[in-house]
Amino acid sequence: MRAHADELGEIARHWFEVMRHCGDDVLELLHDGHPTACVHDAAFAYANAFTAHVNVGFFRGAELDDPDGLLEGTGRFMRHVKLRPGQPVDDEAVRALIHSAYVDMKQRLEKDSEAFVDRDADASR
Repeated sequence: MRAHADELGEIARHWFEVMRHCGDDVLELLHDGHPTACVHDAAFAYANAFTAHVNVGFFRGAELDDPDGLLEGTGRFMRHVKLRPGQPVDDEAVRALIHSAYVDMKQRLEKDSEAFVDRDADASR
């Protein structure tokens, strides 16, 4: 995003900032060169500026509710919202997707943690 000092960079930085504020447990890292938001060490979303658009992407986006039909992509897991300068953005819908991706990843981690605790309890019996 730093390489884009233009409007595309501003758009990407704005949405990454929204990701950062999802919770105190959000960490940041670079994944394949994309600024990535994680719950602990599990990636849930990224923002990346390209030459003509910004992708706000979701690592488990195929499983997110998308009532506004914003998500693009055909992969098994990932989806993204493509944003272009000068085009209208449904701010509330993009925020809702980011929040949903964050909550989804938190729930996945909690389930994994509970399963791990259950396995440990069974092993100690």
